[in-house]
Amino acid sequence: MSADNNERNSEEKKEDAFEEKEINLTTFHEQRAGRLVVSPEEARIEFSEAVASRLKLSKDGTKVLWPQPTDSPHDPQNWSNRIPTIFQLAEEYNTTTGVINNLTSNWSIFLIGFGAIFAVMLIRRYGRLPVLFWSQILALAFLVGCAVAPNLNTFTAMRCLNGFFATVPQATGLYTVTDLFPFHLQARNLNIWTMGFVISPFISPFAFGFLVAKTTWRWAYGIACIYSGVMCLLIALFMHETMYDRTLSPIPEPAAQGGLRYRLETLVGITGYKMAKYRPSWSDVILSPLNLIWRPHLLIILTFEGMLFGFGIGINVTNVVFLGSPPPLGYSFGPRVIAGTYATPIVAVFIGELIGRYNNDFIMNITVRRNNGVFEAESRLWACYLAIPLYVCGFVVLGASFQNHLSVGALVMGWGIAEVAIMINTVAVYAYCNDCFPTRQGEISAFISLARTLGGFSVAYFQIPWASKHGALQVFGVEAAIVVGLFFVSVPLIQMKGRQFREKYSL
Repeated sequence: MSADNNERNSEEKKEDAFEEKEINLTTFHEQRAGRLVVSPEEARIEFSEAVASRLKLSKDGTKVLWPQPTDSPHDPQNWSNRIPTIFQLAEEYNTTTGVINNLTSNWSIFLIGFGAIFAVMLIRRYGRLPVLFWSQILALAFLVGCAVAPNLNTFTAMRCLNGFFATVPQATGLYTVTDLFPFHLQARNLNIWTMGFVISPFISPFAFGFLVAKTTWRWAYGIACIYSGVMCLLIALFMHETMYDRTLSPIPEPAAQGGLRYRLETLVGITGYKMAKYRPSWSDVILSPLNLIWRPHLLIILTFEGMLFGFGIGINVTNVVFLGSPPPLGYSFGPRVIAGTYATPIVAVFIGELIGRYNNDFIMNITVRRNNGVFEAESRLWACYLAIPLYVCGFVVLGASFQNHLSVGALVMGWGIAEVAIMINTVAVYAYCNDCFPTRQGEISAFISLARTLGGFSVAYFQIPWASKHGALQVFGVEAAIVVGLFFVSVPLIQMKGRQFREKYSL
């Protein structure tokens, strides 16, 4: 009897040793894309006691950390959590506001999407920091070109090139969030990062609209140059490289040498050039977007998000024309009043961030409990059910305000509600796509950026003429209806078939 027990114990130890050997905790979150065991109790059932005992948990001990931090202090997972000038442009260059929108705003928005895809290829080879630094230096140079442009053609070229390079933080942001934070904190911090680029188009019209009412538009671009210069300086002084090649064995750690020389070499890209031999080849990084974009669950959700966010971009680009044009098209507001109205989306984005912060955590915790401690990526999309009614309400009220010249209060409410919805939905889509493709954060960020810009850059071409002919209520109502239709076609389908899609089409 004793011999049988010893034999059984020996077999159990061998089995535990086999499971420990088979499961690579460093890359396990990538192999099980979209399905993560979050509960420590469920981890003991799925992985065995021996493997579960090795898992590192959150500070309160209630969640398994994904990715699993290494023991190295150089692993980022272990770091402490630390304008309405369009009318002046048209007047100076002797053209119309429509031409200014079409030549400058629309095409610079268009190039933003493709700039992110190009940046991701460099980031995967050379790291986050040098690509961010040099792109912002080039963006600053082209922004200076905008400020001193002698004619409209030069201004258009400078602004488009500025958009191409300035978009890189929209690609590096998702990388940085996933580099620094474990799975259960990523949606909360994605909220903060998303707030930054959603709110950014409204800050300059709000801040500089009062300025250009008294002086030339070139002062607005001059101040933007100063701001961009300060950002480049802050990146150079304080930004750290968060790329950590945890999938390699042994893990190369150039940060271990430290010192000023390492700092400068990392900033300008020398360290990244040395590390490139460990990273994907040029053929891999160039073909990676093509290998990813056709995945059905990604393509479906990108189409939905592209239209939803794209029509929101249309609001930002064309509202200044609606507000400044004389009746019956617009309100005939002056520059100061137009600048003041841009406080609306700024406040709305903050409200959306607060709602999203707690809503995403609530959804995650509820679904993990219902799934016996296991997280499924499709649960992220429940936030879309909150966003869509708000989106429809906001667009309809905004369209009615423009068409019927309702009070400024109605305009503010419609615009604000629409922006809250966009903020909530965008964070949910980012989190879902990131969970489904944990090894392709850069491509995911670039594709969502591209979808937004492709959905939004053309809106200004048709929105103003359409509203002039048939009224703004029809325009915004049809746009909201398109988004609702895409929602019903995409989100329930992904929630029902998402697991099958992930099992069959994950990378």
